[in-house]
Amino acid sequence: MPGFHKLTLSERVEKLKDLANLSDDDVRLLLKEGTLPLEIADKMIENVVGTLSLPLGIATNFLINGKEYLIPMAIEEPSVVAAASNAARMLREGGGIKAQATESLMIAQIQLVGVAAPHSVKYLIYERKEEIKEIANATNPLLISLGGGVRDVEVYVIESPAGPMVITNLIVDVKDAMGANTVNTMAEKVAPHIEKWTGGKVYLRIVSNLADRRLVRAWGKVPKDVLGGEEVVDGIVYAWAFASADPYRAATHNKGIMNGVIAVALATGQDTRALEAGAHAYAARSGKYTSLSVWEKDENGDLVGFLEMPMAVGLIGGAVKVNPIAQLSLKILGVKTAKELAEIMGAVGLAQNLAALRALATEGIQKGHMKLHARNIAITAGARGSEIDIVVQEMIKREAIRLDVAKEILESIRRKK
Repeated sequence: MPGFHKLTLSERVEKLKDLANLSDDDVRLLLKEGTLPLEIADKMIENVVGTLSLPLGIATNFLINGKEYLIPMAIEEPSVVAAASNAARMLREGGGIKAQATESLMIAQIQLVGVAAPHSVKYLIYERKEEIKEIANATNPLLISLGGGVRDVEVYVIESPAGPMVITNLIVDVKDAMGANTVNTMAEKVAPHIEKWTGGKVYLRIVSNLADRRLVRAWGKVPKDVLGGEEVVDGIVYAWAFASADPYRAATHNKGIMNGVIAVALATGQDTRALEAGAHAYAARSGKYTSLSVWEKDENGDLVGFLEMPMAVGLIGGAVKVNPIAQLSLKILGVKTAKELAEIMGAVGLAQNLAALRALATEGIQKGHMKLHARNIAITAGARGSEIDIVVQEMIKREAIRLDVAKEILESIRRKK
């Protein structure tokens, strides 16, 4: 469709209406204003025809580094917010969650090919290290004035299916930004100089989302009595050990962690794809995909948990400053630095992991999840107002949380009316 991007938003919707056979009600739904104004949405991405809303909930009970937090979480999946709140309550009994984030170091990579002696070129680039830092830092005087900038330059040779490559990594302190645009600009500026010095050809000059210099570590303790006894502690440790040893279990285990992390990320306007990519790459850094967390039983029989993962988040730039709800969520959190936000998100990931493991080790994950999911089923069946709770209660009573059952119950309620 040539020229589609040149149309106004309303013109695009009209075009889409014809092409996709949309009704007038469909069009009204697309053009309905929400918390993200259409005018702003139209400037954020290309070919905008509407916005998509997600439920925004508040997880409670979080005590992180001795400070109380209300945690905004944007997610469509039932039970996540409730589970995080419950796990945070249990972790409070052991003194709350402790969290530490490292410096905000991001990596930009410059890929050099076509050199005859790659190891000689590696050291030739190292000889220019200070010059590289000066060239890169000159692209962002404001960052330098805030104490950020290039902290180090690393050069190494890799053997690839396309032959040897010399990779130059810029290690950059991006302060309170997520930093992708910052480091990409630096890599772009340095790249032609590397070509000139080496006689090779630079292709990629781009951020790495394996932000393994920008980590968050979170840990906490839950007394055994709070969990339901030492047998529950043992069950949680066994559940974690399964994930530690088996990639098939680890994938879902880590997904549970990311349920919490990404919900906060969505609420605060972060790059969720970068966070997911970094987390899963970090989980596989040993060559085998494994758990991002560790859970142990201490000498008293209490449960202690630890989480370590990359956490590239920012308070400036990108959707953070554009999306009104992202700004409001940050206001609710009361965060002042990207480091503090990273620590909160690491703490939420740990709590979410605890909630899932406890459910798995006791009643199973489905019982509580399906009770909450029943509301969605009831609404999908057409229940409204007070009908929703009646349908939910009856489905739970029958132990049959399905759409066909919800419709049958709803029809019975309405016949009686």
